[in-house]
Amino acid sequence: MAALVKALNAKIRSNPVSDYLLSTHFWGPASNFGIPIAAILDTQKSPDMISGPMTGALTIYAFTFMRYSLAVTPKNYLLFACHFLNAGAQMTQGYRYLDYNRWGGKEKAQALAATKPVEAVKEAVANVVKA
Repeated sequence: MAALVKALNAKIRSNPVSDYLLSTHFWGPASNFGIPIAAILDTQKSPDMISGPMTGALTIYAFTFMRYSLAVTPKNYLLFACHFLNAGAQMTQGYRYLDYNRWGGKEKAQALAATKPVEAVKEAVANVVKA
């Protein structure tokens, strides 16, 4: 049985594509893509749900490991792409956090929410008057 496993492993490792697809050089970044995908999907949610400290930590993490993905031998460009995408997504979330919490976005959202009921009543009255 051990000889069969050894022969199968040698067969897989002899092909460069399958050797790469079965390595941690591929599966590490592939599984890590969940972080930027989640951040990109979160850009469609309300900015009041964004955690500033967590976004800052994930931005620093992305930039740090972007550097280290190129420092390993051989260079891991898939991991670099993952962290590059994550850095962009986290900076977008960071901007949304700052805009909402520091640059008046919360007040704008509250003012908009306060005017919506008034506009709905005016529209309803206008529809009744037209009829």
